[in-house]
Amino acid sequence: MPITKGYKQLIAEARAKIRTLSLEESKRKLDDPNVVFVDIRDVRELEREGMIPGALHAPRGMLEFWVDPESPYHKEIFSSGKEFVLYCHSAWRSSLATATLQDMGLSPVFHIEGGFESWKTAGLPVVEKPRHKL
Repeated sequence: MPITKGYKQLIAEARAKIRTLSLEESKRKLDDPNVVFVDIRDVRELEREGMIPGALHAPRGMLEFWVDPESPYHKEIFSSGKEFVLYCHSAWRSSLATATLQDMGLSPVFHIEGGFESWKTAGLPVVEKPRHKL
């Protein structure tokens, strides 16, 4: 049986109900202590391409579990009352993730227009993925 809804439609539906920040809006939030940038890319992408300074790495596959206070995987940062700005490589995954977190009741939550690819192309700050302590 063929699928009834493809990824393009899912992304379009997500974007219709979420707030997308321009690169300029995102850059202005970078040093705000009440804003958490959340990188949802795979760890290999972070190691290869770097990340936005100060961003929290929250893998897309664990995001809902990290956000839900009833989950055994919950991360306190998501109960902090801060704003969250999600990003991935090209803003597809972050569109879907932002819509999901919004549906879960997390607020305010946004994502970056064009994703990390656009951020990096615009010459905005990028750092290497922090190394874990052994």
